Amino acid sequence: MPNEKDVFKELPKEDLLSAGIDPTEKGRSATFIQVDNRPSLSRTLFKGVELMPIEEALSRYPKYRDYLGRAFSMVGKDFPQDTEGGFFLLVKKGHSIVLPIQVCLFLKKKQFSQKIHNIIVVEESASAYVINGCTSEKAATDAFHLGISEYFVEKGGYLNFTMIHSWNEGVAVRPKSVAIVEEGGMFISNYVCLKPVKEVVMYPTCLLRGEGARASFSSIILSHPGSLQDIGSRVILSAPNTSAEIVSRTVSMGGKIIARGHLYASSPEVKAHLECQGLIVSEKGTIHAIPELETDYRDVDLSHEAAIGKISKEEIEYLASRGIDEDLARSLIIRGFMDTDILGLPDELRKKIDELRDKLTENSM
Repeated sequence: MPNEKDVFKELPKEDLLSAGIDPTEKGRSATFIQVDNRPSLSRTLFKGVELMPIEEALSRYPKYRDYLGRAFSMVGKDFPQDTEGGFFLLVKKGHSIVLPIQVCLFLKKKQFSQKIHNIIVVEESASAYVINGCTSEKAATDAFHLGISEYFVEKGGYLNFTMIHSWNEGVAVRPKSVAIVEEGGMFISNYVCLKPVKEVVMYPTCLLRGEGARASFSSIILSHPGSLQDIGSRVILSAPNTSAEIVSRTVSMGGKIIARGHLYASSPEVKAHLECQGLIVSEKGTIHAIPELETDYRDVDLSHEAAIGKISKEEIEYLASRGIDEDLARSLIIRGFMDTDILGLPDELRKKIDELRDKLTENSM
């Protein structure tokens, strides 16, 4: 592995920060960085956590070779196998990791295809918070990112996973992921995409296979002219007393958004809710909401609500009566709509995301 001391020097600080990555590593429990197809930094600062390149993990721990593709096979999905690189994260039994683990997948070269496979294992009664920041240099035009991720949350485990996409307008992105949650486990997935991107197509699946397992998917998406974001979430509730929620906030400034959500109750005695709220700011923008509820049983509680609209004239006039000009009024309304409190982020990270959101919306007015 290259000299780890030089990694943060060779990557633009602004790009790292926009993806939630802290180069100082203050308040972090572990760090992993991959640049193109090269693992560049792997460091663990706390007991109970192991974070390393996937190839190293499979060599050191042969039993995890069987985990490659296991989550996908459990939900009947295929996945590309021509990957190179990625990370392996293990949170050991009974350990509660309070400080976030940060992972950065970075694109640097023009026309480069980054294809990786990640495995995350949270053992019994363990807990962790992960920030996965994906970003690129401006020079990485016509580039491609494919991220295969498999999450395994064992009995009583807890995983809060935040993915922040901060690409440039020349990058096409295809994440594919499956999470398996056992009895009493909890999987929280937060997704943020605020900067222009060529296209993002992703539809993560979570299988709640143990009684009392829970899942929560929340997303905030800002779509710029020329961007396509086809983004959704799917939860399969396959054991009694499981529960789930999917919540999305989407704003089109001229780009196209397809917001999908699918709740499937394959067991009785489950409860889940899906909510999709969309706001169109530009007449050239498009939002297509596709909520789905599916069940094989009567004894379930599944619900959804979806709404798409525009900024009302009354809201603008109200703020104007308070001495606020129209552009600033629109920006304030968008900020309120894209409330990052739904993500449950640490205060420091939430403030950085709010600053990026405010900057982008103000520049677009």
